[in-house]
Parts: sequence; C-alpha cells; structure tokens
Amino acid sequence: MGALIERQLIAGPVGAIETLYNGARLAEGEAQRGVAVIAHPHPLFQGTMDNKVVHTLARAFVACGWSAVRFNFRGVGATEGVHDEGRGELDDMLAVIERFAAKGPLALAGFSFGSFVASHALERLWQAQRAVERVVLVGTAASRFTVAQVPALAQLRTLVVHGEADDVVPLASVMDWARPQTLPVTVIPAAGHFFHGQLPLLKDLVERHVRSVT
Repeated sequence: MGALIERQLIAGPVGAIETLYNGARLAEGEAQRGVAVIAHPHPLFQGTMDNKVVHTLARAFVACGWSAVRFNFRGVGATEGVHDEGRGELDDMLAVIERFAAKGPLALAGFSFGSFVASHALERLWQAQRAVERVVLVGTAASRFTVAQVPALAQLRTLVVHGEADDVVPLASVMDWARPQTLPVTVIPAAGHFFHGQLPLLKDLVERHVRSVT
C-alpha cells in the first residue's frame, strides 16, 4: 500500500508547528510498527524538515513499517516563534511527540542540531519512563552543543552514524562524547557532514537498525 503524506499545522508551545506526516508503507493486513519523530539541522543555517538527510531518515522508517513525522523548529517555515538555542526546540519536539505518538511504540531521530535536540528528548522521555524503541543520531553535533548521554538501557536501541570526513562536526568530538558511555559509533568512510553520495548507504544502515531485534 502507498504511504499517506500529509502536511499540517499543530499547536505548539509558542504557536503553530509545521509538520509533515508520512504514513507507514504496509502490506495488506500489516499493522504499523510505531511512529518515528525526526528533528532537522540548525535553523539558523538553513536547516529544515525538507533537508535531504532528514528526508532519508523518514524514508528508512517508512520502509520498515513505521510512520515518520518531520517538523520545522520554531522560526522555520510556517512554524511560529524564534530560535531558542535548543531549549524551546526541545519543547517543540516534545509537543510533536505528544501529538503524534502519545501512546504506542516511539522512535526518535535527528540530524546534526536535530541529534542534539533528540538526545535531550530521549533523556526527558526516559526519565518519565516513556519507552523509546529506536533512536537514530546522525552527524551528532557534539562539538557545538552539549549532547545528552544515551541512557544505558537505551544503547542497544541506538544507532549513531557519522562521516569520517565531516568538516562541520569533527569525528573526534563525537568519539569523545561516545567514549565515556562505551557507545558504538558507525563511521562511513570518506563521508562528509551531509553524506553526499552516501545517502543510500545511510538509509540501508538505518533500515537494518530499525529492523534489528534488541
């Protein structure tokens, strides 16, 4: 069956949040596995929910039977408000989660600045004992922001992907963040921050992780 795609505005902490809902791609009689909420790169550097890495993450989840929800942070596109250096953006992401995935299986994903925000969403939800089934952090902006640690019990559910040649967020900074947690990092050789020419591989890695048994 074809996947439903719907763009809509929902209520957020400081006004409307622009969202794009991609329904799961399902075979006849197959049930949706859950909802993945995906966060985009830095709003002040042209990051939007239409970023090609974010789009790739959504496609991977949809192919695995999950619905995917992308959204614009405050001040981007039709989302109201102004940039808040991650604090308000976390509230935006939590509002999207509450609207689309208040119950049932949940996955979180993010790219660059979005990974930073998603890490704190995971921390907040985990503290509230809200289960998160899958986490995907790509190009994690560990050199630019204080990325939250992944809860120990969530590590097997978490995929961290980084480009070896990332010149925006050096791989070394991600390793420095991951090392104290003994958190594995999947490195794509020669890939830059935006994974030019490597998006099919990124999609395959995410699909394998989402389909894995933990």
